[in-house]
Amino acid sequence: MGIALLGLLLLITSVACYLYFSADMKEPQIEVDPADFPVTERNGYTECNGNMLRRSQTGLWEIYLHGDPLQRGTAFGRLSRELLYYQEKVFIDQIREFVPSDRYLRFLRFFLVVFNRNLGEAVDEEFRNEIYGVSLSATREFDAIGNPYQRQLNYHAAHDIGHTMQDYMLVGCSALAVWGKETADSGLLVARNFDFWVGDDFAKNKLVSFYAPEHGYKFASVGWPGMSGVLSGMNEKGLTVTLNAAKGDLPLSSATPISILAREILQYAASIDDAYKIASSRKTFVSESILIGSAEDGSAAVIEKTPRRTELYRSGGQRLVVTNHYQSEAFAADKNNLDNIRRSDSRYRFDRLNELLDDNPAVDEHIAAEILRDRRGLGGTEIGLTNEKSINQSIGHHSVIFKPEKRQMWVSTAPWQSGKFVCYDLDKIFAELDFSREIHCEDMSIGADSAFLNGDHPKILRHRKMTAAIRAATKDKKEIDPMVAGEYISNNPLFFETYSILGEHYHRIGNSDMAGKYYRKALELETAKAGQREKIEKALKKLK
Repeated sequence: MGIALLGLLLLITSVACYLYFSADMKEPQIEVDPADFPVTERNGYTECNGNMLRRSQTGLWEIYLHGDPLQRGTAFGRLSRELLYYQEKVFIDQIREFVPSDRYLRFLRFFLVVFNRNLGEAVDEEFRNEIYGVSLSATREFDAIGNPYQRQLNYHAAHDIGHTMQDYMLVGCSALAVWGKETADSGLLVARNFDFWVGDDFAKNKLVSFYAPEHGYKFASVGWPGMSGVLSGMNEKGLTVTLNAAKGDLPLSSATPISILAREILQYAASIDDAYKIASSRKTFVSESILIGSAEDGSAAVIEKTPRRTELYRSGGQRLVVTNHYQSEAFAADKNNLDNIRRSDSRYRFDRLNELLDDNPAVDEHIAAEILRDRRGLGGTEIGLTNEKSINQSIGHHSVIFKPEKRQMWVSTAPWQSGKFVCYDLDKIFAELDFSREIHCEDMSIGADSAFLNGDHPKILRHRKMTAAIRAATKDKKEIDPMVAGEYISNNPLFFETYSILGEHYHRIGNSDMAGKYYRKALELETAKAGQREKIEKALKKLK
């Protein structure tokens, strides 16, 4: 029996080692001379072979890229070298907070290499060459988790990996599209919150990219330094793409990262049908709702995609609301989708978006910004700051509003979606290409949410700081001062998690009476997910 077990372990180890050492990320074998990509400081911007990078007075970074994949990728990296390093460092630092063990990090690297061993095959050569060009400017400091190309390619699957861990990470995007009688000018309007949170520092350097690729359509997208994929974007034909994570089975192997698929759609599609054909031709390893807005069609639709099937959903009206569950008949009986609707906060946010649209029958960009900034629950009730049932959870990397027929897009500035929304006119930008001055349309900006910035914003920062301190004390079994608990409650009194965290603290140090008091209070308030409520109820039963 012992020999058989040893033989099985040796077999498993041998297979794992084979998968690890035979992994091929299809790294391009291209020699690039840095001297061919000189970086020059110009008046108000930095330039590299006609590619340009500037920092707007709004705080947003703006980049223009053109040419073939290797040219634009290499220029991207050369222009943004310092930003690229910062972005990678804060991302890895956040991973280390989630996974502090060096031993487990080494295992995680091993797992990712095996899991993504065929990732290169799932990404077209065009995008691999561009990502390779960017990676030439990446640091060697983090080679312990992969060489620069491997890391940059893997980072393009970060959104995918993040939403397969929805119960552990903060991923919960909300989006809407309205047209016809639902908008003030009868034109198509698309708006979305991109809630992908790996620490506020990760969202510090938002990047608005303007691409004039060698093949395909010119387009603009919103992301971060090093991101060649698309999370939110619009092309010169007035086609928009935004991503919303959905619930599906855990992936067993890698496929095309959803951000790369979105990039291909944005670069090569002019209509909803074009986008659907491209999406249908690619296999992805996660489930996603891809909201497509189209000036050519004058409407919007959702591509509902899983690793096994691709469906196109149209609402049948002049409004389309998208959160994190599927809506088509094809998924009406899908177990994962039904479970997601029942147990997550997706349906609640979906209903709240519809409620807000009912209250605003003629939406324009200003009303859209108000909706994206909404922090209340159904019926306008207060459900606590940062509740995941809010449209605005104060975690968004960015928010964006599109008017596809006019090629206009509004991008949020920090913090989250509460700073002013900056307007870009794609037709003007691609026609003029003058990076020596501000390229946004200042007179069309949407003002900052000053009431929030002067009121609840400091409370959210204080809540998060105190939460970290209380959790640290809980871990060390050190009782907090009662005045700290009182301040914590008064700072965010209607948020269920305020009380569940205090309940956990007193439970951990053995004060059952106080723990029970706070657990019961938490259950009186609006919990975000079924699992969170069940966890509190289970802890309360243990006390009894």
